[in-house]
Amino acid sequence: MLLRDVFCQDRAIGILQRGLAADRSAHAFIFAGPDGVGKYKTAREWARLLLCRNPQIEERPDGPFADSCGACESCTLVDADSHPDYTHVYKELLQYTKDNKDKKTPVELAIDVIREFLIEQVSGRPTLSARKVYIVSEAQKLNANSQNALLKVLEEPPAYCTIILLCTRLEQLLPTIKSRCQIIRFGPVDQKRIVAHLTGGGLGAQEAAFFARLAQGSLGLACQWARLEQDGVGLFGTKRALVASMADYRLSEVLGIVERMQEDTRQIATGWGNLDKSTSKSDLTRRAQRTLIQIVISALYDATIHHVAPERPLINSDQADQIALLAGRLGPEQAIEGVREGYEMLRWLDANVNDRLILERLLFRIARLTIMVAQN
Repeated sequence: MLLRDVFCQDRAIGILQRGLAADRSAHAFIFAGPDGVGKYKTAREWARLLLCRNPQIEERPDGPFADSCGACESCTLVDADSHPDYTHVYKELLQYTKDNKDKKTPVELAIDVIREFLIEQVSGRPTLSARKVYIVSEAQKLNANSQNALLKVLEEPPAYCTIILLCTRLEQLLPTIKSRCQIIRFGPVDQKRIVAHLTGGGLGAQEAAFFARLAQGSLGLACQWARLEQDGVGLFGTKRALVASMADYRLSEVLGIVERMQEDTRQIATGWGNLDKSTSKSDLTRRAQRTLIQIVISALYDATIHHVAPERPLINSDQADQIALLAGRLGPEQAIEGVREGYEMLRWLDANVNDRLILERLLFRIARLTIMVAQN
């Protein structure tokens, strides 16, 4: 992929291009936006352009557009993840640090990773290209020590260095970090583009429509779900069973549904592990749990839409009858309260709260909301 091939992020890429054309490109960036909307792909292609020995300039009506050649030694080495002046920093690198070989990957991005893979290397001059580029994934997980250590580099960066922080939650970064970086915001990918991409890859139209709506503009996440489905994990079938169970379950059935959801979590996480070898098992498990909670939220959202805007398409359009049953048990206020509770549970999940506790609280809460409606 080249920079011009990145989906639906023309505004963000345009900001980068104008800075480069004016020879005023920042030394540090924060690419801010949801997961899966192209932040990493853009950062990687931007890095490849900055390191390229033979960049290509295309004249366009809105100004020159620079891109890497894709063929020089530098571009080839970036593609192979072996360029000496390109470093991707992510929290799973903890096991490769000096004193943490046997430690499990934590939730946070540890200071040892930042110190050994960025701070200690940044002073060395480039060996192949004119610049050095560092991409830091999940910058929102930098703890206070990691951010304070990184701040010293951002305050006095070498002239040849570019640092790109990929972040989904800007509020998690210190104001001093944000003030020393150019913040470039990435928006959601158009839903029709996601559907077209998924069906073009061989996914069924019904599954593609659901994954595209559930992803809320995250092409990357929708593609991951599609790969799981095509690899036989049965995610779409799991979602149909979960939505169907939500339509009529009772308080006494909560623990049984939680058991099934935990088994589904293990199956989805195992499937993800076969596709993503670099991410820790604990993170893959949280990713699977997040997916199931998002499915629950989607059903509650659809129940709300059923009441207040029945002309709008449902996320779970293939299960309109079950959504109607759920809406019959929940008024619009209760359904919205369930959505709010679901998002609160996602925050609990990010805080590493016990997954069974999260699922039990969410489903018990929804069951009690249906009881409140029945009593009224």
